[in-house]
Amino acid sequence: MSGAAPAYSPEARAAVEWRRIAGMRDEDVSLAEGALWIAAGEYPGLAVDDYLRRLHDMAATLRGRLRADVATAEKLLALNHYLFNELGFSGNAEDYYDPRNSFLNEVLERRLGIPITLGLIYIEIGRRIGLGLHGVSFPGHFLVKCALRDGVVILDPYGGGQSLGVEELQQRLRDAGGEGDLDDAVLAQLLGAASNKEVLARMLRNLKTVYTRQEDWLRALSSSERLIALHPEEAGEEYRDRGGIYLRLECFRAALGDFGTYLRQCPGAADGDAVRAQMADLAAAVARLN
Repeated sequence: MSGAAPAYSPEARAAVEWRRIAGMRDEDVSLAEGALWIAAGEYPGLAVDDYLRRLHDMAATLRGRLRADVATAEKLLALNHYLFNELGFSGNAEDYYDPRNSFLNEVLERRLGIPITLGLIYIEIGRRIGLGLHGVSFPGHFLVKCALRDGVVILDPYGGGQSLGVEELQQRLRDAGGEGDLDDAVLAQLLGAASNKEVLARMLRNLKTVYTRQEDWLRALSSSERLIALHPEEAGEEYRDRGGIYLRLECFRAALGDFGTYLRQCPGAADGDAVRAQMADLAAAVARLN
C-alpha cells in the first residue's frame, strides 16, 4: 500500500532507531530511549515503550510524595532513599563485567548495574522530579552532578548516591591512574557536564570493552558501529578500533578501509607508522584474495 511504513525485522528496527537517535540534536536525545535502543540490539523486539513507561511511573510515584516547595537537597535525599533503599538498586561489584549490567532493561529488571547505567536511571528519575542532574564522564567511574543554591554536589549512584568531596575525587583520580592531585581548574574541567550523546558513547565503550575481554568480536563490532554512527566525521580512533575488530574477524578489506579512514581523520597519530605498515600487509593479503 502506498505510503505505508516499511516493515523491519526487530534487529533492523533497532539499527534504524539508533541511526535516528544518532542524527538528532544532542538536546533532543532521551538518555533512556537511547540506552534502550542500544539494548534492543541484543534483545530483538525489546518493548522500549514499556520500559520508558516504567521509568515514568517510578518518577511519578516519587514525585507524588514530595511537597511542591521541597528543596533540592531534600529531593536528592528522597531520590537516594527511593532508588537504593526502597527499590534496592545497587552496583554489581561481584560480576562487574557481566554485559547485562550495561543494558538498561536488565538493570531495571535485576536492579543491578554499573556506574553508568545506575547513573542514567538516577538522572532520568531525578530530572522527572525537577532535579537538574547531569552526567559526568569522570575518569574510571561515571558520576552525576547537581547544582545547589550554594554550589555543586557530585554524586555517586554506584555508591548509593553518596556525595563526594574534593579529597575523595582526588583519590579516585589517583586510583584511576592519575599522578598526584590536580589543581582546582583541572578538576573542575573533569567534572564538566557530559552531553547526552557522550553518555551514550561511554555506555557503548563499556560494552565494547566487555565484549573485547570476552573475545566476542561480532558483539564488539556492533558496539563500535553504533559509536561511529554518533559522530562519523570525528570518530578517528573508533575507526582504528573497528578496523582491529574487522581484522580479528578476517574481514581484511573492511579493516583496510577503516585504518585508512583513521589516518585521514588523525593524520598526526602517534601510531600512524604502525598502522600504515599494517595496511601494507593487509593490502598484500587482499591482493592474494583477488
